[in-house]
Amino acid sequence: MSTVRSPLSDEARITTGEALQGAVVELIDLSLLAKQLHWNVIGRNFRSVHRQLDDVVEMARRYTDLTAERSVAIGCNPDGQASTVANRSPLHGVETGYLADEKTVRVMTDRLAEVTRHMRERMAATETADPVTQDLFMDLIRDVEEQHWMFQAMV
Repeated sequence: MSTVRSPLSDEARITTGEALQGAVVELIDLSLLAKQLHWNVIGRNFRSVHRQLDDVVEMARRYTDLTAERSVAIGCNPDGQASTVANRSPLHGVETGYLADEKTVRVMTDRLAEVTRHMRERMAATETADPVTQDLFMDLIRDVEEQHWMFQAMV
């Protein structure tokens, strides 16, 4: 069986792999939380919030794939299984059932702030270990912060 070998040192690969795995888990959870809110939002601003949540889902899924593939490229195996996400995601869940648009916006704003904080920690961890991965985190953070701004502006 063939394996992917990394140009990174073992220490850098482990540091970077852990950062990427954390991102994969958190991004999968973010996409699921956003979909949960998307299905259950109600209120006068339903349509705009509903659509903005889909933008978050699309972004999270895109970056899940990018971070998982980067992980494999450096010789680490990502784990995006439901049990892994459930056990390791640092994000707080959301209420079930209908949720008013204003509350939905506040909840998503809070989750995006959490994601930003965690991704900035991962960006810092990869600064020396793997600047290429750090660059991926910079792009990811830029897009998460844009979504955070858009949700904050709805309040």
